[in-house]
Amino acid sequence: MKEGFLIGGGLMIAGLALELCVGPVVWDAFAWPANGIVLAAFLTMIALMFSLGKKFYVFQFIGTYQAAIPAMVYAVVLTIVMGLTRQKVGGTWLNDMLSFWPFVLIYVYIALILGVIILRRIKRMFSGRRIRVNDIAFLLNHLGLFVALTTATLGNADMQRVKMITAIGGPEWRAMSQNGTMKEMDLAIELKKFIMETYADGSPKRFASEIQILTKSGKNIETIVDVNQPYEVEGWKIYQYGYDTQMGADSQISILELVSDPWLPLVYAGIYMMLAGAGCLFVLGGRKRV
Repeated sequence: MKEGFLIGGGLMIAGLALELCVGPVVWDAFAWPANGIVLAAFLTMIALMFSLGKKFYVFQFIGTYQAAIPAMVYAVVLTIVMGLTRQKVGGTWLNDMLSFWPFVLIYVYIALILGVIILRRIKRMFSGRRIRVNDIAFLLNHLGLFVALTTATLGNADMQRVKMITAIGGPEWRAMSQNGTMKEMDLAIELKKFIMETYADGSPKRFASEIQILTKSGKNIETIVDVNQPYEVEGWKIYQYGYDTQMGADSQISILELVSDPWLPLVYAGIYMMLAGAGCLFVLGGRKRV
């Protein structure tokens, strides 16, 4: 266990050194196809560590609980810090943890441990003995976590989040990215009607937008976008974001947020695998009690 904490501490120190020398992680540099290449290289490294585990002690150690538990302790501490500090893009070290090198390296290390453990379990499952329910549950839980962790991390570079100000009387093709630059979209949105319902004191109860969506592929869609009820079209989720607060219910504009996250289905797949694994454990536990 001491070795596990030393490795984790070494990664923290290495991360701090990288933070001081090169600055925070620039996720935009990992946009497709770079993230696909990184993922392929990472999977190859896991396979090599697994196959060479008997020859090198460090590779054998990575697939043990003595390595996993200290890594999880470091990850939990960093995640708690992230939860207790306000997070914003381009913030200080603790205010932008997703780009903080020690945070990233610890989670990469956890993914590495998971990968080696998964391959070892698969080898045991197909070593000639009968496959049991707990083997399937273990594999679903760990493989699901691995898929969700890696795809959420690498897919971050391909996620786009922009804001579009739509108005009554004409379609809008442009949207503003997070860094303040204008971007021409592959769809246009025109506000047909702004909808607002208020409480007795005049405060907003509900606000939504009746919009028309035009795409370059020829689609012409009329729909209503409500708060927490986005509309999805051609890889974009359209959310109701804001309006002209001075005009209130008479607002002639509506601010929409458009989000594209092509890796999200893979993240969901990992989550569903973990849920399936939990279901297997529940069934297994019920059988044992009987």
